[in-house]
Amino acid sequence: MSRNNAIFTPVNLGSGAVTVAVKDCIDIAGMATKGGSAALDEAPAAEANAAVVEALLAGGCRIVGKANMHELAYGVTGINAWTGSAINPHFPDRVPGGSSSGSAVAVAEGLVDFAIGTDTGGSIRTPAACCGVFGLKPTFGRVNRAGAWPRASSLDCIGPFARSMAQIEAAMRIIAPGYAPSADPPPRFAIVQAEGVDAAVQAAFDEAVAWFSANAQVSLAQLPAAYAANIAVIAAETYAAFGHLLAGGKVGADVAARLTAAANVDAEKLAQAEVVRTRFTAEVDALLEQHELLVMPTMPCFPLALPEAGDAAAALRMTALVRPFNLSGHPALTVPVLAAEALPIGIQVIGRHGEDEAVCAFGRMLENTISVIRDPAGEDTNR
Repeated sequence: MSRNNAIFTPVNLGSGAVTVAVKDCIDIAGMATKGGSAALDEAPAAEANAAVVEALLAGGCRIVGKANMHELAYGVTGINAWTGSAINPHFPDRVPGGSSSGSAVAVAEGLVDFAIGTDTGGSIRTPAACCGVFGLKPTFGRVNRAGAWPRASSLDCIGPFARSMAQIEAAMRIIAPGYAPSADPPPRFAIVQAEGVDAAVQAAFDEAVAWFSANAQVSLAQLPAAYAANIAVIAAETYAAFGHLLAGGKVGADVAARLTAAANVDAEKLAQAEVVRTRFTAEVDALLEQHELLVMPTMPCFPLALPEAGDAAAALRMTALVRPFNLSGHPALTVPVLAAEALPIGIQVIGRHGEDEAVCAFGRMLENTISVIRDPAGEDTNR
């Protein structure tokens, strides 16, 4: 595979008809888990498959690729100077999003039926929205993380990317024990009014959801604080897992800068973040007692243009509306929408803990009505 479009390293594991790519922070026995980092280039081969890999094989899937990613899953643009960066298929002048960039691109390119990524601070929903595909962050703990890196996380979730909701749910039936699609979407949902959403993104979102009758317009007062708390927790947990790699001098400049800063997240800051986690989770739960689902934009802006990818503040802004739900652990889905500017946005659907099926049922309803994004073969991504 060309380093100019580094989507995945080829793998041939399993004999099923359904093809899958798996993010390179998830162990496949006999292969090194490199996490997109030169610092792990000489890592030993994994001794066992991750739990999700075992589930994929047992479910009749054929794993065809180890998907590229933003280094150490600690970035949101998908730009990787060491492995090369996967090109956003529909929007090649825009970032593919991260950290599960290769997984999103493999799906958008039509190279696989679905792909597996991880989401700690929006790392499934952000690249899915950037690349114009569906992406689901399941309820925290719904999919077994054994064999995923970092080994310990209070935020990280394994989930699928696909070009249709039918394939998202087919993937969930394989990787999430007990998943059973719901026949009908919940009738009661509220639209979350979030501050700081660009006018063009808000207009595209409003047009898409105008087909439906929301029960209410609501706000989440703790949303900005939850975003900041996620940043603190992910920093501490990523530093605990990978901070030792800084000494080798092989970590890329952008990730090295974030890891170095992460060392300053002390026990007091973590304690404050946990207070916010409790408050924000309670706030979301209270709204979800009145409304089965919450609906809002996935990102406050369009995907960054490639020349803007080095702007750390602008890159982090792409995740302003997704990170809070890693902190709270609620399931969250992004559904692709094409704005009038011919650029992608996502509609984010958030549900009650453990009710991933309801989230996906609403996603199916959206899929049948929204403006679709076309794949390179001219087919609807919403097929």
